[in-house]
Amino acid sequence: MGRYLRILLTVAALLSVQSLHAAASGAEDASSYVKRFEKRYRAAATLRTDFLERYSTSGRLDRAESGVAYFKRPGKMRWEYQAPEQNLFLIDGKTAWFYVPADHTVTRMPAKKSGDWRTPFALLAGKADVSRICGKVEIDAGAQPSDHSLVMLRCEVRGAKATPEKQDGQGDLEDVGAELVQFELVRDTGELRKVVVHQRGGVQVEFAFKNWEFNPSVAESKFHFAAPPGVAIVNGETAAEDSGTK
Repeated sequence: MGRYLRILLTVAALLSVQSLHAAASGAEDASSYVKRFEKRYRAAATLRTDFLERYSTSGRLDRAESGVAYFKRPGKMRWEYQAPEQNLFLIDGKTAWFYVPADHTVTRMPAKKSGDWRTPFALLAGKADVSRICGKVEIDAGAQPSDHSLVMLRCEVRGAKATPEKQDGQGDLEDVGAELVQFELVRDTGELRKVVVHQRGGVQVEFAFKNWEFNPSVAESKFHFAAPPGVAIVNGETAAEDSGTK
């Protein structure tokens, strides 16, 4: 009996050493996951995915919305919200549009001045350069991925500590008060499964993705907005704030 106990203890010790070694090398592994993600998304000219967006304040879920998102190089994207109500957020490469059919109003503004938390996702339709947003990326040891095939990374947002007066208004995550971003990837492929944006004041926006399609056929018209008859077009720099309260 003592012999079997010694064997079990030896095995347990070996497993513990391996776990400690994996944890110690986690910071080095983060860069390889990022490179895998960048390579996968740079290779696609168009993308399609189903998404679920959750908006929370101080841990309380305020609302959840779902729909389909499309991306096309260079820098174009379309978020079609289907539930609980229909609305549209679109960037045509230069202009950001937010349209709520029930309000019969569309708000437009230069994409680079959009403070909307979806704007940085345009990197998926560009160079997919994570360093454009993150000053530092590491494996988030304190987060639990959905399953063992996934890894959660922690992104320190560039300029997150800057004051509003110092922000450049380029539509980056720091412009919406983001302090930290977590993103969950498939370890083997680099496919994006989840992004969690932590903003000042206890605000958290989570995007969960599934059913990614790489290089699907997507009509160019998907990325151009034409106001339906009777819809008022409003110019302004409050588009992001409006979209964040619908």
